[in-house]
Amino acid sequence: MTYDSRPDTPATESGKLRPLDKDILRRLAAELAQIAALPIHKEKAALWQKLNDRESKRPMVWINEICWNEMNVNDELTLQCESPWARAQECELKKILYQWRHLPGDMIVDDFLASPLVIRNTGFGIVEDVDIVRTDASSSVVSRHFKIQIRDFKDLDKIRMPTVTHDAIATETQYQAMCEVYKGIMPVKKTGQAHIWFTPWDYLIRWWGIEEAMIDMIERPALVHAGVERMVDVWMTMLDQFIKLNVLELNNSNIRVGSGGYAYTKTLPGAPYDAKRVQPHNLWGCSNAQIFSEISPEMHWEFALQHDLRWLKRWGLNYYGCCEPLDKKIEILKRIPNLRKVSASPWCNAGKMISGLGGNYVLSHKPNPAILAGDHWHPERARQALRDFLDPTEGRCHVELIMKDISTVRYEPQRLWEWEKIAMQEAERYA
Repeated sequence: MTYDSRPDTPATESGKLRPLDKDILRRLAAELAQIAALPIHKEKAALWQKLNDRESKRPMVWINEICWNEMNVNDELTLQCESPWARAQECELKKILYQWRHLPGDMIVDDFLASPLVIRNTGFGIVEDVDIVRTDASSSVVSRHFKIQIRDFKDLDKIRMPTVTHDAIATETQYQAMCEVYKGIMPVKKTGQAHIWFTPWDYLIRWWGIEEAMIDMIERPALVHAGVERMVDVWMTMLDQFIKLNVLELNNSNIRVGSGGYAYTKTLPGAPYDAKRVQPHNLWGCSNAQIFSEISPEMHWEFALQHDLRWLKRWGLNYYGCCEPLDKKIEILKRIPNLRKVSASPWCNAGKMISGLGGNYVLSHKPNPAILAGDHWHPERARQALRDFLDPTEGRCHVELIMKDISTVRYEPQRLWEWEKIAMQEAERYA
């Protein structure tokens, strides 16, 4: 669930920036502007659109959820600005430039800088109570032990309906600050809520407990149904407020959808469409139930997907899945309205996914990031893994290759650089 759309780094600081901070940001933006002007971005956008409209020319490649704490080479990511506001801007710019230089895949660089609307959200009324164990102090990837907070029906009252507001003053302050810094280099655009990560079970198990929730599906199914319904109510309440505030924005562009790649498509925004008041049916939606990896199709439908339909039927197109294997659940997925993309995690039976989905959907394949994490890097194994998946899809499926959830490259970023080159070579083989 999204809370404030941007951390509270005071944009008013931009008026107090030391000249060097401003120079650093302008230099980075100038470099980005040159890249954004390259014609390849329009070419790549057309390829993504063809993929999502099931007219693909070749598999598309994208890398995200990168272990940035291990990526710095020759100080490319070392921050030089002093002010927190400038450092946040610098960090974002440097990551985009770094990815473009070393692991672009089919990345697209916008020809503007985004200034997100400052949307505030009071949240669920309940937060995880968790013990954390770290193996790398610099990494955000940690091991969690969740403490149980939901044990009975009365505990469901801890889950509150959110209140969403748009802080117009903070939005304008941020926007004007960016315009002042980047004037004459790149345009700045206010951007609204373009994507909502709808995943009730990702949150429920943090309060319920994984083993406890699994047992309750059998022993106390009414309680589980009530919990899931309440979570769907939370998101529906939030979405209705987004609509009322008129902060939704089209996402058929250079925006990630679900756990996959870019969302370019000619299918959206569809009709009816009013550019001044975007509605959910003009957008991509998504859902998943990652914790249901080993749950039967029947229970997946009963305790997740049938509840999700209240949400999924509101969107123009839908993406389903993340890390959970879905090869045994294809028939229930076909009940999802406007389903267009399906996640194929590293743990699914690829053959069943390919034969079950065919050319009717986009197969969002997630190569196993563990191949980057071994004691030694084996590029030939990475290439073979891609071929093992892609060979059976040729002429049968529309495929995107999404390398994500990258916890570690053992502080050898060149592994990921090389994986990108291998993936692009293999994708081109199927052009």
